[in-house]
Amino acid sequence: MWVGLTGGIGSGKSTVARELGGLGAAVIDADRLARDVLAPGTDGLAEVAERFGPDVISDDGSLDRSALGRIVFADPQARADLEAITHPRIRELTRRAREACSSAVVVHDIPLLVETGRADDYDVVIVVGASEELRLQRVLRARDVTEEQVRKRMAAQADDEARAAVADIWIDNDGTPEQLTSQVLRVWEQLKDLAARGRR
Repeated sequence: MWVGLTGGIGSGKSTVARELGGLGAAVIDADRLARDVLAPGTDGLAEVAERFGPDVISDDGSLDRSALGRIVFADPQARADLEAITHPRIRELTRRAREACSSAVVVHDIPLLVETGRADDYDVVIVVGASEELRLQRVLRARDVTEEQVRKRMAAQADDEARAAVADIWIDNDGTPEQLTSQVLRVWEQLKDLAARGRR
C-alpha cells in the first residue's frame, strides 16, 4: 500500500516518517531524493547551474542550497523552473525505490505532495498539521534561517485548507512529542489494517 505523507515546513512530518519507519513501514524520503538528483556531477545540478548561474554552486562543486533558496522562494517562476528540472528526476528515483520495497506499507515523505497535485497517486494521504506560529518557532530553533525566510517558504507552500482537502488522515502536532507518538501508533494500526485488506 502506498501512503503519501505531507505537511508544511516545521509541522513534524519528518518525525512522523521516522516513527513510521521504526514501526515497520518502508519510507521513501523525497527530500533525500531531491538532494540525490542535484548531487555534484549529476546532469540535474548542471541544468540548475545553467538556469540559475554560478552563484548557486559552492566552491567545492556542490549546490549552495541557501543561495538557490533565496532565489526560488522569492520568485514563483524561478521555483517553477527548478521544479521542472528536479521533479521528473525525483519521480524516476521514486519509481526505482518503490520497486525495491518489500514492506506492505510504503510511506512517501513528500513536502510538496499537495502543491504538485499528486494526492491521487496514493492509496492513503496523511497530513501532519501544526499552527503556523508553532511551526515558525520550530524552524527558527532548528535551522540557521531568518523569520522572513521561513515565512516566504510557508507562503510558497499549500495552506492547511488545501492539505485538509486531500487528507485521509490528519495528525495534529500542536502538542507534546508523546502525544504525537501516540497518534502515530494509532495511525500505524490503521495502515496495517488497510494493507491487510488489500487497499491498493
